[in-house]
Amino acid sequence: MKIAVRLDDITPDMDWERFFKFKALLDRYQVKPLIGVVPDNRDENLVKIKQDKVEKEIPEDFWKYVKHLQGEGWVVAMHGYQHVYSTKKGGIFPLNNFSEFAGISFERQKEMLTEGKKVLTQKGIETDIFMAPAHSYDKKTLKALKETGFNILTDGFGDLPYEWKEMKFYPISFQLSRVFKKKNGYSTMVVHTDTVSDEDLERYESYFMKPNADWISYKEYLMQEPVKCSFFGRGKEFFMAKGKHLLMKLR
Repeated sequence: MKIAVRLDDITPDMDWERFFKFKALLDRYQVKPLIGVVPDNRDENLVKIKQDKVEKEIPEDFWKYVKHLQGEGWVVAMHGYQHVYSTKKGGIFPLNNFSEFAGISFERQKEMLTEGKKVLTQKGIETDIFMAPAHSYDKKTLKALKETGFNILTDGFGDLPYEWKEMKFYPISFQLSRVFKKKNGYSTMVVHTDTVSDEDLERYESYFMKPNADWISYKEYLMQEPVKCSFFGRGKEFFMAKGKHLLMKLR
């Protein structure tokens, strides 16, 4: 199975030491991921840099470094707007029961997306890919995305990219162990580098060495044309997401 990688929660004040360790792993296996950049981070949980300590490896200009990564073949998605959860809604892909977007009015969602894209554009970053914080969004989000120049959403379940509501969805893995057993299709491994320990790095390296896994760049993933999504497919995806959410709560 062909597997791409996406990295969530990319911000100027993330844990750069852990990020660079994971980047070194990606470089070793020549994997070019999708990165979710938060335009205007206001989520205190994502602030990992201590104010009284400046790490040597932190890039002086965050946005210049993001553009450098694009030059290396990495792909950028807009990861929400401020990454602040303001509702207790799971939306139409309910992996979680909180959201920055689901449950918000269409007008406000469109405003947030417009402001987020404006920040990226001012920094020289152009993208039409959206990565929803907490994987949560609703139908109003999809409409607002389309009206603000986004065409692609990195979310959903399935073995192939699909098209629905005039948006292209590039699915993530429901369960990695299942993905590694499949021979055909596409999927995405989701990684939050802020939480990756040295022990986790060893586990991820074992993933990259699996014989059945064909690791690809996200650019290659985007070259795969999406299929039409059926009503049955959408229903199945919703209940898979809801079921996974309930199982996580029971752990």
